[in-house]
Amino acid sequence: MPAEPPYRDEQPTRQVPRTGGRPTAVRRPATPAGEGTRAVPVVPAAPEPVRPVRSTPTPHGATQSSTTYGRPARRRPTDRPAGQQQRLAPPRPAARPAAAAAVATSDAASADSAEPPTAPPAGPRTPGRRPGARRHRRRRIVAVVVLVLVCLVAYPLALGWKGWSSVQHVAAASTGARPADTAGTTYLIVGSDSRAGMTAEELSDLSAGGTDGMGQRTDTIMLMHVPAGGGPVALISVPRDSYVPIPGHGRNKINAAFSLGGPQLLTQTLEDVSGLRIDHYVETGFGGFAKIVDAVGGVQMCPAVAVDDVRAGLKIAAGCQQMDGRTALGYARYRYSDPLGDLGRANRQRALLAAIVSKAASPGVLLNPFDAFPLASSGGSAITVDDGSSPLALVTFLRGMRAAAGADGISMTVPVSDPALRTSAGTAVKWDSTKALQMFADLKADDTTALKQLLPA
Repeated sequence: MPAEPPYRDEQPTRQVPRTGGRPTAVRRPATPAGEGTRAVPVVPAAPEPVRPVRSTPTPHGATQSSTTYGRPARRRPTDRPAGQQQRLAPPRPAARPAAAAAVATSDAASADSAEPPTAPPAGPRTPGRRPGARRHRRRRIVAVVVLVLVCLVAYPLALGWKGWSSVQHVAAASTGARPADTAGTTYLIVGSDSRAGMTAEELSDLSAGGTDGMGQRTDTIMLMHVPAGGGPVALISVPRDSYVPIPGHGRNKINAAFSLGGPQLLTQTLEDVSGLRIDHYVETGFGGFAKIVDAVGGVQMCPAVAVDDVRAGLKIAAGCQQMDGRTALGYARYRYSDPLGDLGRANRQRALLAAIVSKAASPGVLLNPFDAFPLASSGGSAITVDDGSSPLALVTFLRGMRAAAGADGISMTVPVSDPALRTSAGTAVKWDSTKALQMFADLKADDTTALKQLLPA
């Protein structure tokens, strides 16, 4: 007979299988003191339940057994007591429908007979956009470039056409013997006191009414020479009271030539006294001058002294200030309250004309169509050019005026020896013959740099 287990106060532990399969020790409570001991046999541990094992093929063709939880089966020790050895039941294949089994058999046969897929050649892949995206991107770039080119070409053409279509033309070439062509381009600029087309209200607002409205005279006479050799542009004022010979009318103030024979006689008079051929003619009147100033938004001028001239309708303080069309016109006209008289007025007119052209040619005006097109319309209708002029000649004129107003430009008056010469035509201006002839000779030679020697110190 087998030996009985020993009797002890504390009973031996019993191995109880855990859920995971590892036995867990469970202690029995000790026998209270004073109580008798009795024999309690040790119950052997119940065998662990047998879990089904799933066979999984490995990459090398072997079969790997695992539990139903998908983990590899643990190896059990083989030295367990008899009766506690875990026995694994052989895996039973899952029942599959006959159709599924046939498909699987066919797939397996095809996989065995088919060649393995060829792997793509190894190597770095070039990053980039898809061909379609690149094509669309190129098309967008081309569209933007075409749009920019159209704007760069169409906008200036439209702006130039707007201005040129409003320009008036007049016969201004001399009818007499003319000097030979000279290098460069020479413009005759005239600011007339013509009130043509002005209403009574405009005449009153610009202080241009009264007996001064009778006849056709000039308040401004200038010569601008644009050299062909790239020298500085020269803007030269000719005092309107200059005492010169007028073809067919004897000696008189030069503005009388405009009153007697218009642009043609004035051109002939200047060509005769200077020996310089005049290529183009540009004229503006009272109303046109004021409209141009208003179209550019006014100009800033800096009079050194306060001015109160009733005849010009001007009353301004000294110092820099913004002038509208009405004020700028009075500033360009007044001379009776100017100690320098006609010479002082000529200096102001050059400065004012240069300021107008610089403002009109600024990018802020030209690149803004809401300012540029009204300016082109107002400016075009305000000027009159010779009938032989062209849009290119007008563009050259505007560029020349801007260059003359710059730091490298030359701004001067015909040299004068007597500003108050007594004549039968009244008080006139006498030129300094030597310096005046030298100035005209430099212009004929297209040497505007030499004019700097004639500038006042």
